[in-house]
Amino acid sequence: MVAFCVLAPLLDACSKLATTQIPVGQITAARFVFQGLCMLPVILAMRLDWRTGGRDAGLLVVRAICLILSTYCFVASVQYMPIADSIAIVFVMPFILMFLGKLIFGNPVGKRRIYASIVGFGGAMFVIQPSLNHYGLVALFPLGCALSFSFYEMATQAMSNRVHPVTMQLHTSIAGTVICLPLLWAFNGSGIGELDPVSPDLLNWAYLFGVGFWAAISHLCMTIAMKYAPAATLAPLHYLELPMAVFLGYAIFGDFPNALTWVGIVLITGSGLYIIRHEHRQGSAHPMPPPLPNEAI
Repeated sequence: MVAFCVLAPLLDACSKLATTQIPVGQITAARFVFQGLCMLPVILAMRLDWRTGGRDAGLLVVRAICLILSTYCFVASVQYMPIADSIAIVFVMPFILMFLGKLIFGNPVGKRRIYASIVGFGGAMFVIQPSLNHYGLVALFPLGCALSFSFYEMATQAMSNRVHPVTMQLHTSIAGTVICLPLLWAFNGSGIGELDPVSPDLLNWAYLFGVGFWAAISHLCMTIAMKYAPAATLAPLHYLELPMAVFLGYAIFGDFPNALTWVGIVLITGSGLYIIRHEHRQGSAHPMPPPLPNEAI
């Protein structure tokens, strides 16, 4: 899981580097294409069963659509915003999952968790407000990423007992590719900047490959971690991604969070860790650990 937190921000960095010349929609499609190509030899080496039932096939398509939306929103945000700012806002996902669990499944939500969620969302506002003033409505894209990825997580949970995680990841990559490539073809020559594909040079091909490669490697690390440890144990480690994102953002792009952003990061992280600890003590940890924007890519 530590390896995941170190490697996952590298695909964020590749995405941000690519956005200088490559449309967001094209980067989104490349994520699925290259991740699928990277996962194919893994699934062959593991000799996993490719087959899925009819119900799971439909859920895989829904899962892919949610991941496409989540990926697009996150890449669109890092095109203008610092990586750490976007990731900090996306970390409101555990709170969204908690409320969706209450609304859809009737999961109990105590007052303490509601108060912690309010604090967490307040922290997100500390990050969003200066970004909204500086970047405009693009600062809301991470919230779109968090919401769509929350539904992605729920689809994942619904299949987790029937489909191997590596198989699920490959099928999602295939479904995402099948959905994204025709859309790129349809928008080719449209003049719509975020969707009209371009011909990348060699350097940008490397960035696009990096998005898929680091997604595949980092999430393979997460899959292995989840095989040997429960989600409640791994969940707090997800927050190690934030210091790595700060480091890469500063080292590559010269971005460093301002004082308000640091306040927001502390509030989001503290309230998220409180909810994780509280649910662990209650013996009802989240069905999935706090999701990362990187999987959203």
